[in-house]
Amino acid sequence: MPKIKKILCQSLSYAINFLLNTVKHRLKHEFTYFCYSPYIWKNMTKKPLILVTNDDGITASGIRTLIKVMNTIGDVVVVAPDSPQSGMGHAITIDSTLHCNKEQIDNGPQTEYSTSGTPADCVKLAVHEILDRKPDICVSGINHGSNSSINVIYSGTMSAAIEAGIEGIPAIGFSLLDYNWDANFAPFEDIIKTITTNVLQNGLPNGIVLNVNFPKLNKKEIKGIKICRQAKANWLEEFDKRQNPQGKDYYWLTGKFVNLDKGEDTDEWALNNGYVSVVPVQFDLTAHHFIQQLNTWSLK
Repeated sequence: MPKIKKILCQSLSYAINFLLNTVKHRLKHEFTYFCYSPYIWKNMTKKPLILVTNDDGITASGIRTLIKVMNTIGDVVVVAPDSPQSGMGHAITIDSTLHCNKEQIDNGPQTEYSTSGTPADCVKLAVHEILDRKPDICVSGINHGSNSSINVIYSGTMSAAIEAGIEGIPAIGFSLLDYNWDANFAPFEDIIKTITTNVLQNGLPNGIVLNVNFPKLNKKEIKGIKICRQAKANWLEEFDKRQNPQGKDYYWLTGKFVNLDKGEDTDEWALNNGYVSVVPVQFDLTAHHFIQQLNTWSLK
């Protein structure tokens, strides 16, 4: 009995201390949130650690806007390419050296590093070399140009988010349907903050990241946010063949984007109708629905 009494007293003491600490934190107005995954709840009483990256380069106006928004949410570390890496997909550097330099692009509170690598390299370096702990979230972008539909396959922006997802980090890729270097990202700051805080509060299942695209509209013209599926679409590619002064052929890749999907639940429909599209994407490329049929083949 004395032993049981002692255990009960210790348990009661721990419970009281937990409640007192919770009250103390609330009185100090400290930010407390719970991050859900299928396996664990985490009670966080410190600002979240946010990794920011992109594929347009560390000085691009898209990432500067994203950094500004993230600074209102948590402690920000930026690890981004030192030059544009658009269309890199999930390329990583394996046949040359990587360089990383600490930067000060503006007077914000964030810590910044530029690297000579790809967007996926940036996430790998951040997680394994630069950060003291795994970030609570990774945000990539804001990309100058669309990453909806099939574009997600080619996207360096989304590959950075997917790389974070592979590392077990909740991640979001943000893109604006405007390729101009001086594109206006301001209308989407509130939406970016809303989506990011929701991911921090609710978490994402393992293997899932979010692909968020913004239509090129003013704030008043945005109708809302649509949860979508990826539209079935592709590029009809052409090559512009030319010759240099030495008579050697070279090529410029051109093409036309063709939407083959008439569904009203797709990202393309949402963007064409004034909505922000949010598509949950996964990096498990297994065609699960075909496994049973494939097992009927005579492969032995």
